[in-house]
Amino acid sequence: MNTKLVNFIVKKYLKWDKKNPFISISALLAFIGVAVGVMVLIVSMAVMNGTQKEFEDKLFTMNYPLSIYPKLYDSIDKTLLLKLEKKFPDLKFSPYLSTQVMIQNDDTMSGGVLFGVDQSRESMINKIYAKSLKGLTDLPKYHLIVGANIKDDLYLHKGKKVTLFFTTITPSGLSMMPKMKRFVYQSSFKSGLTAYDSAYCYTSIEALQTILKKDKNSYDGIHIYSKHPFEDIKKLQKFLPDLIGVVGWWQQNGNFFSAMQMEKEALFLVLMLIILIASLNIISSLLMTVMSRRKEIALLLSQGASTKEIKHIFLRLGIIIGFGGIFVGVILGFLSIYVLGNFDIISLPADVYGTTKLPLDLKEVDFLSILFGSVVIVFLSSYYPAKKATSINVLEVLRNE
Repeated sequence: MNTKLVNFIVKKYLKWDKKNPFISISALLAFIGVAVGVMVLIVSMAVMNGTQKEFEDKLFTMNYPLSIYPKLYDSIDKTLLLKLEKKFPDLKFSPYLSTQVMIQNDDTMSGGVLFGVDQSRESMINKIYAKSLKGLTDLPKYHLIVGANIKDDLYLHKGKKVTLFFTTITPSGLSMMPKMKRFVYQSSFKSGLTAYDSAYCYTSIEALQTILKKDKNSYDGIHIYSKHPFEDIKKLQKFLPDLIGVVGWWQQNGNFFSAMQMEKEALFLVLMLIILIASLNIISSLLMTVMSRRKEIALLLSQGASTKEIKHIFLRLGIIIGFGGIFVGVILGFLSIYVLGNFDIISLPADVYGTTKLPLDLKEVDFLSILFGSVVIVFLSSYYPAKKATSINVLEVLRNE
């Protein structure tokens, strides 16, 4: 194949066509369309991944990667906790007790779920809880840490004594009274998710053991922090007895993340249509070039140029336009991610999303999928006109033109 001939003609056809400016305009629009499509895809996938990661972080904080629970009996024995810590030293465990309560401050009341936890263990796996303990030392046994919304609803301040009503009933003379206990408010936490900030409360595990008359060596469950929960859950299932179960965060919130994944895939396909539409301009531009250069193509073929060389000319034209658009689109996409990630151009409501900055996280697999899909579309769009250019009847063209 005569490479010099192919390169010479490609350079000539890439120049602005003064006789047929519409061909050059169509090629320019194709270039811009591909670039914009790739840029939008990169930014959109980064936003979707960032949003999903942000919600995962929030849900991990309060739901935990893995949780152990009793299937049949009401509690888990401490000996199991000790065995787990010995068997899986790379995992972090936090036992807990839980109960529903009503919190009263003066004439105001609010409901919630109270967790009794080991302060040191819980701090290791729950960063929101650990943050709420900053500056607090020698906490009393009956201390209370609540969500930010509960604090605001009850107008709490540090050292304020509040009354907690428990669902456990205590006989009192001829009537039944719910258990009550005074707790001292110490701090609040803000997870960024209203459902947790309006319901979750924490105290010492000893306090709930006393109030609920629980054995000191038994727990309602064990929260676990794992860097590889998908692998660790299988190991735990093999180790745990039949009467003890383990559940992962993806099983507790499966529908939510499945919906997000489906939305991401649908968005990817829809936005890929932008590149597909732009590629139609590549096809039309190359076909118009073929039609306007029929005489030149016929002359080249009659002078000894091979059909392979003619095909390469137009295939290379389309690839230069398309791949140039992909390259520019990638640069614009990463530039957009940098700008959006470092400057408050788009401000989000913190009470809804937990952050004011737009969360961005472009995964390698998404980036490679965008590149692969774009390259395939551009190549196929260039191949058809290139194939069409080789089907010209040389004798007929030269006789008529």
